Amino acid sequence: MSVTLGDHGSLGDHGSLGGNGAVPVKTAPSGFTPLSRRRTITDDAVRILVLGSVLLALVPLVWLAVTLISKGIGPILDLEWWTRPQIRGGAGNAIIGTLIQTALAAIISVPVGIFVAIYLVEYSDRKSATARATTFMVDILSGVPSIVAALFVYAAWRTTLGMERSGFVVAIALVLLMVPLVVRSTEEMLKIVPQDLREASYALGIPKWKTIARIVLPTALSGIITGVMLAIARVMGESAPVLILVGSTRAVNWNPFDGSQQSLPLMMVQEYGKGPGAFDNVWGAALTLVILVAIIYFGAKVVSKVFSPKQS
Repeated sequence: MSVTLGDHGSLGDHGSLGGNGAVPVKTAPSGFTPLSRRRTITDDAVRILVLGSVLLALVPLVWLAVTLISKGIGPILDLEWWTRPQIRGGAGNAIIGTLIQTALAAIISVPVGIFVAIYLVEYSDRKSATARATTFMVDILSGVPSIVAALFVYAAWRTTLGMERSGFVVAIALVLLMVPLVVRSTEEMLKIVPQDLREASYALGIPKWKTIARIVLPTALSGIITGVMLAIARVMGESAPVLILVGSTRAVNWNPFDGSQQSLPLMMVQEYGKGPGAFDNVWGAALTLVILVAIIYFGAKVVSKVFSPKQS
């Protein structure tokens, strides 16, 4: 297209930049075909379907949250809720037992799960018998019900070894439930770390173990912590292991290796067995457990942000 510039900055016959500096109207490039009406309608329909699915998924979540808060907020706002003996020592006693049992399970499960995931992603040959056997066992453990894990630990701990029930035995059962979740989440996070980062580190002469420790793990740290917290949230509310492997107590027991130890799941089961009159205590214990999980989760996310690589 030929353009001629006049004395006053005007374009020729094909457009102008008048004194007000107006920009020429843009036209569609040659060969451009607008979306057909059918494709536009299909796109809008899919958008509405996706939005409807999201809203539908939020309905039970919001309903659960509203019900849990409305029914459980009353008991936990009562100061006697934390100590009164009518609910077997109060929620404070149950919280202590829950945290101790879950912490023991996490101390064992998190390192084991992360090391297994590192082996599968960084060191193993996928076709080797060891890698295939490890993957198979992780898949099997992922589907094991909590009652089966509790019965297995009971048979091994009580029947075979003749040991007493305790909070530590509960932690062992929780380990069986937690390890496969940690392995799977860590494995997926390590896979999405760009291979270029590893190769750049190797090119600088850095050993593989140091590359994993200084480059790969910090890069995937946020996702790993999220997976670990999902695993902790799952095992923290398990009731089958505490019903089979430990007894309840009114007294606070800080020693998980000796004697009975209360926990929030055990407290909920006991209060539910008392009938409708004790349902407020059940809702209060449930809300307490959810708040406890939320506090731990957000605390872990803060830690992950502090130690994750900073974006430049």
